[in-house]
Amino acid sequence: MTPEDIAPLFTRTDGSYLCARWGRPIAPVVFGVQDATLATVKGALEAVSAMVRHPLAETDPELGANLMVFFLRDWAELAEVPGLGHMIPGLDLLVQRLADEGASQYRTFRFDGQGAIRAVFTFVAMKGPMAEIPAEEIALAQAAQAMLSWSEPAFAARSPLARTGVGGAGGGAGGVILHPEIAGILRAAYDPRMPSVGRDPSHALRLAARLAIG
Repeated sequence: MTPEDIAPLFTRTDGSYLCARWGRPIAPVVFGVQDATLATVKGALEAVSAMVRHPLAETDPELGANLMVFFLRDWAELAEVPGLGHMIPGLDLLVQRLADEGASQYRTFRFDGQGAIRAVFTFVAMKGPMAEIPAEEIALAQAAQAMLSWSEPAFAARSPLARTGVGGAGGGAGGVILHPEIAGILRAAYDPRMPSVGRDPSHALRLAARLAIG
């Protein structure tokens, strides 16, 4: 991928550039699923974290859990989650907006003092087309999207996943893997020689260089 291909993936709708990775071990917790699906979601997180060599943890010493994934049947359920309004400012307005837009997913990031990812809240509404997608695909896509501060339009016209004739390779299952280009960007962004956060579009040049090195 060229820098011109990469930059839009981290360019916000206001024109600013932001590519941040996690600055601490990821301590995930998943709500609203049965045990079998819980194992699938955590397995996807483990696979993507291993791919970029970023650690997972049982707990975060400051927050307890810093990656919270909520699976919902309807956006109205968010208003019923105890304490969520304290963590998500303007929750009532957000719930109404997501319902009005017919959104299928939403995530919001929190950053530390250096600009690295401190916490991520991910919400997935299991209705409409989303309800027909296999759990393995949803889990892998959500894991990938929680690893970097992708722009809002990054995956509007493309999926972070790709299909293959064989299952299980590259962190995927059932014939679904991370798209090689997306996997490459993730590995490049988590290269120890890269900064935890890039705010200038020239950062895309550095990502492209890491991809070229392989």
